[in-house]
Amino acid sequence: MPKSRIRKKADFTPPPAKQAGTAIKLDSGRRWVAPLMLAMFLIGLAWIVMYYVTDSSLPVESWKQWNIVVGFGFIAVGFVVSTQWK
Repeated sequence: MPKSRIRKKADFTPPPAKQAGTAIKLDSGRRWVAPLMLAMFLIGLAWIVMYYVTDSSLPVESWKQWNIVVGFGFIAVGFVVSTQWK
């Protein structure tokens, strides 16, 4: 019986890689976001805790219950700043 012809496949050569015009930049340049966010959270928490611990004589006695709103305001600003974190 005659031997069948062996087919040789062409070697795979990947297409030439496209050179990117710009390199991917991993550093977003927003190093200030995380410290500011944490600072706002801690300031708001400290404000509320100080208000309750001192029987509403600190941080601002004349504001009375509005001190709680101010504390939560700092915390809310922390959440707003956290949206800028990448």
